[in-house]
Amino acid sequence: MDFAPQTMDVPEKDRLDEARLTAWMSEHVDGFAGPLRYSKFSGGQSNPTFKISAPSGDYVLRRKPFGNLLPSAHAVDREYRVIAGLYPTGFPVARPYGLCTDPAVIGTDFYVMGFADGRNLWDGTLPGFAPADRTGIYNAMCDTLAALHTTDHEAAGLGEYGRPGNYFERQVARWTKQYRASETERMETVERLIDYLGRTVPAQTRTSIVHGDYRIDNMIFHKTEPRVIALLDWELSTLGDPLADFSYFLMSWVTAPEGRSGVLGHTGPETGIPTIEDMVERYCAATGRDGVPDLNWYFAYNLFRLTGIVQGIKKRIVEGTASSAQAEKSAAGVYRLADAAWSFAQKAGA
Repeated sequence: MDFAPQTMDVPEKDRLDEARLTAWMSEHVDGFAGPLRYSKFSGGQSNPTFKISAPSGDYVLRRKPFGNLLPSAHAVDREYRVIAGLYPTGFPVARPYGLCTDPAVIGTDFYVMGFADGRNLWDGTLPGFAPADRTGIYNAMCDTLAALHTTDHEAAGLGEYGRPGNYFERQVARWTKQYRASETERMETVERLIDYLGRTVPAQTRTSIVHGDYRIDNMIFHKTEPRVIALLDWELSTLGDPLADFSYFLMSWVTAPEGRSGVLGHTGPETGIPTIEDMVERYCAATGRDGVPDLNWYFAYNLFRLTGIVQGIKKRIVEGTASSAQAEKSAAGVYRLADAAWSFAQKAGA
């Protein structure tokens, strides 16, 4: 099977100014030599992402969408900052080449990074893989997350990358605000979630870099080894509670297989996909924890946050600025996500 990231022809509305981009890359990207050609990566509804090919090699460009945007969304400058901070530490991110905040070049902010030439895996059940290979891939994901959460963010120049205080308190408030800004109708389930989560925020005991969207399709794996060579999509990253990332990663174990990250019912020795208990034990050993708290609150929070994200996609469909053909299908999931979030809130005691 071909696990290389897939690209497509660029729609007219997403075209880039090749002459200005070539001039900018010639000036700002170390070693770049034109001419360039480009295509758009398939999938993803957030920041449009392009593969740039040139005689000097392959690159990746990520830019903000065009159109009216929520003030704190699509922060490609923050993505670039965290990649630039992590790259020298040896943590697996693509090489950062340059950030452009001059809209005169291609019409909006963008950055250029190296192209990680490896496997992009979308289906968490890993069909066609041997059980031992599945185990290796999942252990690599767990170990990479543990490495992120034990990275010295102060030494990486990211000590001011997030605000102090309780991360979940800020995030519940943030996603409530984001949801309100994208609201297209009143949903009683979401109203109950907003009330419950705001009243029951857990205490925070650790602070680390938090990726914010840690799942299998946001990684590039080595072509033959069970090893992550680049963690992608840092748009939601900040400093915060590492349990946010870890519980989000574990959402795959309570999500039915849907061709994406869900592996519910597909774990254990027969498939080679570690159980949720295996992942908890491995992560805790790597990060020096003696266990994790009841995860149901965290699952409810993660699904509430996803509800807010997908509601934003739904709003952009209404306004005609969504960047992917998958967006409309995703937007239909708002109701399902909200209901699932509330069911975990009830398990947590709501």
